[in-house]
Amino acid sequence: MTLPNSLDFFGLEDKKILITGAGGGIGRALCAAFRLVRAHVSGADAQLLFMEDIALEHRLAFDLGNSAETFKEITGFIASHGTPDVLINNAGFTRGETLDQVDGEVWEREIAINLNGAFHVTAPIVDAMSARGSGSIVFISSVNGLNHFGNPAYSAAKAGLISYMKALAVERGDHGVRANAICPGSVRTHAWDHRLQKQPELLAKLLPHYPLGRMVTPEEVANTALFLASSAASGITGTALAVDAGLTAGNLRFINDVLGDH
Repeated sequence: MTLPNSLDFFGLEDKKILITGAGGGIGRALCAAFRLVRAHVSGADAQLLFMEDIALEHRLAFDLGNSAETFKEITGFIASHGTPDVLINNAGFTRGETLDQVDGEVWEREIAINLNGAFHVTAPIVDAMSARGSGSIVFISSVNGLNHFGNPAYSAAKAGLISYMKALAVERGDHGVRANAICPGSVRTHAWDHRLQKQPELLAKLLPHYPLGRMVTPEEVANTALFLASSAASGITGTALAVDAGLTAGNLRFINDVLGDH
């Protein structure tokens, strides 16, 4: 038996990849992972300056909360550069951490960007993929879409992404389109680094909830996306895969605090 080299294994060499939220911590890791397998990587974010230091073939800037602007940019991209072979819906944000911090404005903005924005990016690309007869879509959802860990509006949007992903998998599979989602736990990005600088005691409170005893890295999320997007995962569609250092496997803190030795 001859093992394939990494490029043959992933089957992504010279494929066209579009990554939203490309300028963020996970986005940058995604761009690097797909470049490593010699794909043609394009990125989208709210501002071009977020991506100016990233090696990308094309850069798109638009507000995910503006459906008309999003549709215009995406359809223009398809017309100018062709249909992506892979779409990674990575962009997202949250501010309202508990219900007390979520009013109507917060709710509508977080749903608009995290859920509606992903739809307006995806729908025209899925139509083009379906017409071509092939395509792979990966949504970066969250463990918050599986269970409640705070951030109610964000959680509702991320759960919505999982449902939308399953609809695409079921209804567009016969057009050669696969759709999957990744559900990361806490990811050690610059945003977390800044938070821990202000609250260094937070890490000691956070890590006991994770069976691996650590946070997930952006590279671990990116590597999972690379696999799900690639021909190595050709039989996988409609799956939400937790990349969460074991958080959703069970309640480690409960076991240690309630059932452990006293």
